[in-house]
Amino acid sequence: METIIFFLDDRKDFSDEIFKQVLKMGADVTLPFGDVNTEIFSDGEVSVDFKTSVRGKRVYIVSSPDNSDKLIQLNMAIDGAKRAAAKEIIPIIPYFPYARQDKKDKIRGSIGAKVVAEMIENRGATSIVTFDLHADQIQGFFNIPVIHMEGKYLFAEKIKELYDKTSGNLVLCSPDAGGTKRVKGVRDRMREKYNIDIPMVMIDKTRSKANEIDEMVLIGDVTGRDILIVDDMADTCGTLIEASKNLLEKGGKSVRSIVTHGVLSGPAIERLYNAIEDGVLMEFICSDTLPIQEWVTIIPKRIKTNTFITTISSSNQIIKAIQAINLNTSVENLKKS
Repeated sequence: METIIFFLDDRKDFSDEIFKQVLKMGADVTLPFGDVNTEIFSDGEVSVDFKTSVRGKRVYIVSSPDNSDKLIQLNMAIDGAKRAAAKEIIPIIPYFPYARQDKKDKIRGSIGAKVVAEMIENRGATSIVTFDLHADQIQGFFNIPVIHMEGKYLFAEKIKELYDKTSGNLVLCSPDAGGTKRVKGVRDRMREKYNIDIPMVMIDKTRSKANEIDEMVLIGDVTGRDILIVDDMADTCGTLIEASKNLLEKGGKSVRSIVTHGVLSGPAIERLYNAIEDGVLMEFICSDTLPIQEWVTIIPKRIKTNTFITTISSSNQIIKAIQAINLNTSVENLKKS
């Protein structure tokens, strides 16, 4: 089946990385880029139309809808592709919105992740590709195939680099009980790929409300160790900074952080900047599922020469997912390669 890919977000750097990966794959991946036009009218209405024909084709639509306008834009694009007679419509959603709302936390509250899943599926998506969901059960909100690309494959090479850099003194840390499975997955991946065993610890935290922490309890020993906090996302960075302080107080030698999604809202940038200046955090590492570089430009000039923010490209894993779909092969085998 003929395939074509469209980018809804205005991120040339991201699409360029995808193009580079396509070239590396050679004849295994045939993936022309299509032209799509998006408009936002003065009253806020969103309009999407495809300039390239999609009739009878497998259509990939790439977007990280981190706000309501982009989420509507994605749904409009899926609907437009369906009405233009696309054979398959596969949104590639590196950052899945509302993923933290995976259950009903309040008596009369909504489940945001399920609402978004139903929106995408009901518009006409035939399957989706996404990265490091906040909770695995979100896959069950869909009745279509979900290709879930995990951070343990995305960051393995970088973690190996840090392991060597610290002369094997590295310890992995989950910032909460819910992230323990994710950190175990990273540990197992490092053992599988590099035959190295990295110990792990966990912070048990309690909250009274969103973005505010009541208490942190460290489970495990970090005395004299270089610590890598592993998480799926960093939003306001309040938890990250408090966890870093806690780990240093417990005898940690240094703290770095690696997250898949750099949301970085509100006071996040200022907090990261101050944490680096104060020696609380040594390095912040994240993927490009969201446009981190746009945020970096607002940091004071003197920090631009600092390498504390390291961005890892997700393009290689995206192309592996596309390759698996196009060749009707197992994505799990390609993830590990």
